[in-house]
Amino acid sequence: MMDVLLNALLLSFVLLGIHAYFGMEVVRRGIIFTDIAIAQASAVGLALSLFLFDRPSYLLSLLCSLLAGVLVLLSQRLRDYAEAFIGLLYALGFSLVVLVLSKSLHGMEEFLKLSAKDILFVPREEVIKTGILYAVFGLFLYLRKKFLKGFWSELAFFVLFSLTITSSVSLVGVLIVFSILVAPALVSLLLRKGLLFAWVYGAVINTAGIVLSFYLDLPTGFSLVFLQALFGILMFISVLFLKGFRG
Repeated sequence: MMDVLLNALLLSFVLLGIHAYFGMEVVRRGIIFTDIAIAQASAVGLALSLFLFDRPSYLLSLLCSLLAGVLVLLSQRLRDYAEAFIGLLYALGFSLVVLVLSKSLHGMEEFLKLSAKDILFVPREEVIKTGILYAVFGLFLYLRKKFLKGFWSELAFFVLFSLTITSSVSLVGVLIVFSILVAPALVSLLLRKGLLFAWVYGAVINTAGIVLSFYLDLPTGFSLVFLQALFGILMFISVLFLKGFRG
């Protein structure tokens, strides 16, 4: 059983490694809905493939997330209204997943899996493969900053973002991806820290969520989401009150 717990912890750390970076970027840019909108688009592809082919299709999921990524990129031309558009994109994806899976015999079960999977049962081979894949994405992110400028740099960012989100959603679900991406980044930026702090903080919360779910027999995915969201909210409120008292 300890191997199961270790695999879940390793996977959460692998996910955190690249998602914290993307989280710092989207929080700084003020396009928070971008992550969950693209993640939800990826889930649409998975839901459609389950409905049409009775099995998940990575390709269809990737095509949907890439389309959402391109739309988010184009929305930046109307920056004042972009967040509203991205929010509607998420709502469209969420409702479409529900509508599609309502026609499936195991629709509710599949919906819960697309929201937050039980990551205790992800095999070690999948964790290693994901770690290698994200290391390659990290290299491309570095090369993008070094060699690309302007529109092409932004396009490369959203393509890599979409690829990462697609892989993560198929593994752990939309809500886990969103919470791991946004919460550590938000806390780090609130405390005026950097990416290293986001990694360490996120790892501590992930560990607490997985260990508690293991010993209390709770759904692992939703436990992780709950703790990331809870401590992110508490930190935000704390900083808000401290600033209020200082005038």
